[in-house]
Amino acid sequence: MKTIVTGGAGFIGSHLVDKLLNLKHDVTVLDNFSTGRPDNLSHIKDKIKLINCDISKKDKWISEFEGVDWVFHVAALADIVPSIQNPEGYFNANVLGTLNIAEVCKKNKIKRIIYLASASCYGIPDEYPTTEKAKIKLEYPYALTKLLGEQIMLHWSNVYNLPVTSLRLFNVYGTRSRTSGTYGAVFGVFLAQKLAGTAFTVVGDGNQTRDFTYVSDVIRAIICAAKSNKIGEIYNVGSNESVSVNRIVKLLGAEKIAYIPKRPGEPDKSLAGINKIKKELNWEPKIKIEEGIKELLKNIDYWKNAPVWNPESINKATKDWFKYLSKK
Repeated sequence: MKTIVTGGAGFIGSHLVDKLLNLKHDVTVLDNFSTGRPDNLSHIKDKIKLINCDISKKDKWISEFEGVDWVFHVAALADIVPSIQNPEGYFNANVLGTLNIAEVCKKNKIKRIIYLASASCYGIPDEYPTTEKAKIKLEYPYALTKLLGEQIMLHWSNVYNLPVTSLRLFNVYGTRSRTSGTYGAVFGVFLAQKLAGTAFTVVGDGNQTRDFTYVSDVIRAIICAAKSNKIGEIYNVGSNESVSVNRIVKLLGAEKIAYIPKRPGEPDKSLAGINKIKKELNWEPKIKIEEGIKELLKNIDYWKNAPVWNPESINKATKDWFKYLSKK
């Protein structure tokens, strides 16, 4: 089976590449390393084909799709503040890049395409658990660009019979997560702070809860979707529980905590409604938060060179967040 993973050097993408190799796929990775890390693939670099390219620009990478069976479109810019500061860059990567992938998949008659969407499209939800039918409430440009990417893929599925399934991911965490970005960021931040012996920076009072989903569960969901015959469908991927940030801090063994101001545009809770994916794809999460955090702590050295955030650097980095998202 010939497979392409866009964004395969990133957090989720590199775990997906590992799984596909275990399934004996012939894997090509497309990545421009804007957020991905070569180190995430160093243990398998001789087993894959790695193309350094920018999918927002039509170039030689297009020829890699000839004869490919499955495509997993994981590549995206995934930070909130940079999307506010540089919406054009986010549109190029997440919208134009997705359009280019859709077009090259159409041209090469790709048999299966999985698009990784974001639960950020739900904004501050009106319902919990939040189902796929929940109202779309976009709070910042990142959320908009990921939704537009999803709409492109599903529209191409509807019009051109592109065999697409979209997965809306909730708060993915695990080894190789970054210290910035939508996925896994809070854990990366805390683990870098733990290694440095500095205070854990907790937003608000820490009572806000999130649907933290371990990356191995997400990878299983992706593979389940790829093997299914469900075309043109959207599925939430979550853990079936919502855990407070204070509980995360306790499980990570924080000795010092610094509370920082609550951010506008962020929900007090996230909880995925996953009945649809359970019923139609026979998938459900397996990793409880305690088990996932044990795995992170076993691999804590991954974050030894990560930036160590403090209240002052976070305040500076999130200045535009408060400037543009605070309700007038």
